[in-house]
Amino acid sequence: MDRLLTVGRSDRPPILPGVSQRPRASLGRVLDDLGSTLLELVAGDVDHPEEISALVIFDPLDEPVLAPRSLVLGVGVDPAGGTLAPLLRSLGDHDTVALVVRAPVAVTPEVRDAVEAGGVALIGLRRGATWAQLTALIRSMLAEGDIGVTGHESLGGLPSGDLFAVANAVAALLDAPITIEDRSSRVLAFSGRQDEADPSRVETVIGRQVPERYATRLTELGVFRDLYRYQGPVVVKAQDLGYDGITVQRVAIAVRAGDEVLGSIWAAMDGEVDRERIDAMLEASKLVALHLLRLRAGADVQRRLRTDLIGTVLEGGAGARDALVRLGLAGRRLVLVSAGLLADDDHARADQSRAADLERLADALSVHLSVTVPSSAVAAVGGTVYGLLPVVVSTGSPEQRVVRLASDFVDRVGGNLHAIVAVAPAGSEISGIVHGKAQADRVLRVMREGHTTLRVARLDDVQTLALVLELRDLAAARDERPGGAIARLIEYDERNNAGLVESLEAWLDALGDVAKAANALFIHANTLRYRLRRVSEVGEIDLDDPEQRFAAMLQLRILAPR
Repeated sequence: MDRLLTVGRSDRPPILPGVSQRPRASLGRVLDDLGSTLLELVAGDVDHPEEISALVIFDPLDEPVLAPRSLVLGVGVDPAGGTLAPLLRSLGDHDTVALVVRAPVAVTPEVRDAVEAGGVALIGLRRGATWAQLTALIRSMLAEGDIGVTGHESLGGLPSGDLFAVANAVAALLDAPITIEDRSSRVLAFSGRQDEADPSRVETVIGRQVPERYATRLTELGVFRDLYRYQGPVVVKAQDLGYDGITVQRVAIAVRAGDEVLGSIWAAMDGEVDRERIDAMLEASKLVALHLLRLRAGADVQRRLRTDLIGTVLEGGAGARDALVRLGLAGRRLVLVSAGLLADDDHARADQSRAADLERLADALSVHLSVTVPSSAVAAVGGTVYGLLPVVVSTGSPEQRVVRLASDFVDRVGGNLHAIVAVAPAGSEISGIVHGKAQADRVLRVMREGHTTLRVARLDDVQTLALVLELRDLAAARDERPGGAIARLIEYDERNNAGLVESLEAWLDALGDVAKAANALFIHANTLRYRLRRVSEVGEIDLDDPEQRFAAMLQLRILAPR
């Protein structure tokens, strides 16, 4: 095979086989962070815990120099040619993690056999994405684990993810004030010199959102359609918009990563958009794309880290104490909340939609709690959103204050997310947190299955209902069946459709009030009295005996639930 050129930071010694390095990003993480935009898994397994040791570029003119667990970029490798399978076998001999080639990739039986034999995953780089983008992003991910690296990794000479620094750099390049916006026209960052634009730009920057009237007009003119359709800049003349507040021409360009549009850059500048300005905006869009992707990756990493830490604490295992320290909550008295969606919402949606709604719920709860309890930690773990809230005021009932916070949250999101929240004390020890989670889960189950109309509750509010559900679980595990009078009534109803069981149940629920029970069944009171006499005869039960009434009620609640 030909030589591969290692790509690394110039101030770092080359990575050699056998040299110990701090763990870096795994292949699974690279695909999680970049897969939807830049990469697609073609063949092979990426679920390996080992970390990537180096990023190398394939060079067909030199001998191979590969560190174990390298990620190889097959720049120039023909994805449909006959050299792919031999290259994969050769890389497998060097313990390579994966080979990235330009998509689409022709997966022949020889290629699939080579992937399986060498253990080298085959990944495609999507059309439209550049090797430069991929290299910069992966390098920044690998650099997070470098020994002795301090400060922030840079992309294009600017702090990674610092969009305001990027905006100022782009503004200097274009000699015009700019904004960086997402697909919804929200302002992610802006440069200085905005006073050189016009009142509409100032309004946009202050509100961090393009005003609705301007966005509507841009849509009517087809600006967004052209912006996302074409690769180059789109010019919007001030007079075309027809607003007094807009006096300076706008020049916009979409920010892309592969086929995905991440956002746009808007420059307020008059004059002709010549070749020099076009080239400057094209280069600026590539730089902004790198930083937007890095921001996304960083946010995903932070989310996963917080989820892992909270999950570890809730499990109460060996690493729980360390995880609590890393969350900044060690030694503090805590209150635990668990939140979910009502069962109707949960089962009516596809799995992907439910997961997205759960993430929205976690984000909304985190923002809501951060206003009052900034040091709280919230994450979605195993289909439920959990939050750990430190007690900030020692007087009164901390749980009751959290109940009020949770009630306010449920009211705020009620129109979009039908949320339910359980509150439980967690103390300051790991054992208390584990106990609090179990308690909150019991409460949440009662609400989730619709056994109460409460949307926020503590165990004191639903304890009896929780006990009944647990007795049902125990009875189901033992395969318990109704017996005695209830069994005889069920059998009679199955043969005769007499409604004796539901009549008895309604009468017991009404505490013996015949008129109330009859209204609940939509029958005449005399009809109910006749049915109750038949209940006594068929079931051989004395309805005047409180012990027999209690036994019947218990069986109906636990062994024959409604």
